[in-house]
Amino acid sequence: MKKPKLRELGEAIRALFQGPYTVKYPKEPSPAFPRFRGKPVFNEDICVGCGACVYVCPPEARVLEDIVEDGKAIRRITIRLDKCIFCGECQAHCITKEGTVLTNEYDLATFDRSEAVEVVEKDLVLCEFCGAIIGPKDHILWVARKLGPMAFTNPTLMLSLLQDLGRAAEVPKEEGAPMIRPDRIRVLCPKCKRATTIFDYRR
Repeated sequence: MKKPKLRELGEAIRALFQGPYTVKYPKEPSPAFPRFRGKPVFNEDICVGCGACVYVCPPEARVLEDIVEDGKAIRRITIRLDKCIFCGECQAHCITKEGTVLTNEYDLATFDRSEAVEVVEKDLVLCEFCGAIIGPKDHILWVARKLGPMAFTNPTLMLSLLQDLGRAAEVPKEEGAPMIRPDRIRVLCPKCKRATTIFDYRR
């Protein structure tokens, strides 16, 4: 019984001069392991607002909202950090690979849940005829650039890319004018694109 007590006493004496073995957190930061899965954050310059991270989130900690009001159309994606389980599915399924990433930050304690959120907003592209949502502008441009020359086989992709480059002017549609086949060369939803073909065919 004496030896363990002497050993403990020796450890205590050494700790007086060398300091404790444990980390000094929270007085001093305690860095996490490099591959630690911590707080997820959006990279607004790379995220295209596709919503893939929302659909693969197991605890449904991400919310996607398409908001169209007062002439403005946006897609808002919100991360609820108080529900997130830091599984990494969002990062694994991100189509751009870096649109949302998990950081090493783990100290997320708060008394107000409204502070435990991360939000990103992206402009939406609407159909020129019916106003239906086609998708986020950044997502459409990402797809167009990914396809390269093949993007020019799709009028919506082609026009979105040319408009972004400042090489295509927006031609407003006359109010009350019927759909005709030349209107296919506009930014249209699938339903209206089909209608332009059928209408022209019946004529």
